[in-house]
Amino acid sequence: MATKRNLFNTVWDLHKVGTLESGQDQLFIGLHLIHEVTSPQAFQMLEERGLTVLHPERTFATVDHIVPTASQERPFKDRLAEEMMQAIENNTARHDIEFFGLRTDHQGIVHIIGPELGLTQPGMTIACGDSHTSTHGAFGAIAFGIGTSQIRDVLATQTMALSRPKVRKINVTGTLQPGVYAKDIILRIIAELGVNGGIGYAYEYNGEAIHQLSMEERMTICNMSIEGGARVGYVNPDEKTYEYLLGRRYAPRGENFERAVQFWSEIASGEDAEYDDVFELDANTLKPMVTWGITPGQAISVDDRMPDPDRLPEEQRDIAVKALEHMGFAEGDRIRGKKIDVAFLGSCTNGRISDLREAARIVQGKKVARSVRAFVVPGSKQVSMQAEREGLPRIFQDAGFEWRGAGCSMCLAMNPDKLEGREISASSSNRNFVGRQGSPSGRTLLMSPAMVAAAAIAGEVVDVREQIADLQPVG
Repeated sequence: MATKRNLFNTVWDLHKVGTLESGQDQLFIGLHLIHEVTSPQAFQMLEERGLTVLHPERTFATVDHIVPTASQERPFKDRLAEEMMQAIENNTARHDIEFFGLRTDHQGIVHIIGPELGLTQPGMTIACGDSHTSTHGAFGAIAFGIGTSQIRDVLATQTMALSRPKVRKINVTGTLQPGVYAKDIILRIIAELGVNGGIGYAYEYNGEAIHQLSMEERMTICNMSIEGGARVGYVNPDEKTYEYLLGRRYAPRGENFERAVQFWSEIASGEDAEYDDVFELDANTLKPMVTWGITPGQAISVDDRMPDPDRLPEEQRDIAVKALEHMGFAEGDRIRGKKIDVAFLGSCTNGRISDLREAARIVQGKKVARSVRAFVVPGSKQVSMQAEREGLPRIFQDAGFEWRGAGCSMCLAMNPDKLEGREISASSSNRNFVGRQGSPSGRTLLMSPAMVAAAAIAGEVVDVREQIADLQPVG
């Protein structure tokens, strides 16, 4: 590979089919993931044009968004949800697409099952009709969330048209302290760069603190790149990447795996790689982060007070005023001590086995506050089964949490899991927009799974660092 090239531009050029008159590049998509919500219209477009799926072997499907988590018996009580389920079942059967439905052992959130199955690999271009497709960049892939018309294009041609973004290197130095996690890294980045700071960019996460993270933690960071406006986010592949993929269902095997590792190593950004911009963050200074407003960028450390809108940059003032009004907070309020009604552990951001282990470590031997309803939603059936082998469901249930089936759940409330009225949730998910968790007046505080677990026990936002020092691992 050429010197001074970063992984993003290397992978882009390897998949570039040509340049269109619009100036956009046409990219070949190596892996296409679909789910039940954004795919029916795309398949209908194919039918209307008399087209078929060009490379069904490169498309994989699951169900996650509308799936109930308390009971997954069919037919679903929600008529529209049942229609979406039937549509993806029929479409995948008609076009010979691998479908990980409720009757399989691999159903789950699309951005969790892709890595679990070894479908997600370094150097790939990946597309899915879901904004958090950036998750897959943790493996050194460049992964795009796309709209329905682009889903149609990928199904029909295995390509899509895109404008090449610039590349910003986000260098995270130092080491995370106990009680500080990957979720805190990405919330701090978004808070500093802004929810629009990444527009026109791909984010490359690098530095000592990033390399120390597990693959699941890297997925958390890449997952929320889109919340900062970036088109994609990625981490260069390394030995942790290769170890994670070894032996997984769709990963190369034997000599093919060795050859793949050599290729994956070659495409990684070199020390002399060039970038359009560089942002530095010192992990040593990070504290647990909590959102106080209605965008992921409105986040502060658990020790901080809420800002005075008049002292913020002009472009942030109006949304800050709206946020404080919606949340019922006031400038100068502490985030610590804010009461919660709901504790939600799950989502494509933090619904993996390591997330659940850490949360279980916090709640073991304790009880959820009487004022709080708390539930755990594993990100996939594989996560659920692994948790059961480790005894995690019993730990959560003994503490007063509900243990649910796999799905997106309250992350976006396109299912029965919703906030009610003015309830306020401590959530390990990715978005705190007004109405995001099902109630127009509901309120969401984003934080790490460990912070959610600690808040569930206390009934309010607390600093998990004060609870974590003497705890032992579970599982």
